[in-house]
Amino acid sequence: MSEASDDPYALLGVKRDASAEEIRSAYRKLARKLHPDLNPGDKAAEERFKKVTAAYELLGDPEKRARFDRGEIDATGAERPQARRFWREHAGAAGDAYATDAGFADILDADDLLAAIFGRGGPGRRPGETFEGAGIRMRGGDLRGRLHLEFLEAINGATKRLTLPDGSVVDVQVPPGAHDGQVLRLRGKGLPGVGGGPPGDLLVELEVGGHHRFTRRGDDIHLELPVSLVEAVLGAKVEVPTPAGPVMVTVPPGSNTGTVLRLRGRGVPRRDGTRGDAYAELRVFLPDKPDPELEAFVRGWQAGRAHNPREGRQ
Repeated sequence: MSEASDDPYALLGVKRDASAEEIRSAYRKLARKLHPDLNPGDKAAEERFKKVTAAYELLGDPEKRARFDRGEIDATGAERPQARRFWREHAGAAGDAYATDAGFADILDADDLLAAIFGRGGPGRRPGETFEGAGIRMRGGDLRGRLHLEFLEAINGATKRLTLPDGSVVDVQVPPGAHDGQVLRLRGKGLPGVGGGPPGDLLVELEVGGHHRFTRRGDDIHLELPVSLVEAVLGAKVEVPTPAGPVMVTVPPGSNTGTVLRLRGRGVPRRDGTRGDAYAELRVFLPDKPDPELEAFVRGWQAGRAHNPREGRQ
């Protein structure tokens, strides 16, 4: 394959003076189109996905991009012959970039790198010991990604399967009560170590979607509960949906729109085994179609004519 065909700018379809945002946008569009989960069995799409991923790993890093533009490294991230050779020759940094539309990116631990370089052949080595005789043992880099969850999956917990860029899969156990922006660490699921070093970790940031009925506030759940005029005036037992399942509650007689019913222990699960509360705010609804009997009653209801619901609320 020619060098031009592997040019990261060409792979992403952007100009060499493209901004960081333009590069990121181009990558996300291609990743959504080519991701293996969306193209099962399509080896060509999978191969192109890996190349696009590697291109973004290079151009998405300002330092790597600058070095590539200066000709210090090639499209795989490896040092060019005329440049000084660093640890990359030993660390296998040649473009196997683990990045996906979910945002995976390998990150080298700087402390591990310094320990690998200086552990035996650097400062503090014994007299006469040379660096050439030192074995390099390095922890693998971490993988980072994002995982989208439905609202109830985050509240009640779920097992989600992620496909990594190399085709391997990993099951992520989402604990009950997970929240948007939370990061789960899967130890040992990152990049392999070097020279017998331990593997890195997989860090998964959660993105939680909304719900058509529930709203989360801390460990509590809020929802609106429609009730009929009869239920509001006379009181009733009604079923209320909650993330933990439906529950029967009592609507007190004379309830009004805006009345809030508290359902203890029906909110978000906590680590200690308890749960937050759920709050149902009543909304009184009249029948969808005009009701002659109701209209006749209201016309003869003199106290109702004297009632002004806006008084004191404006």
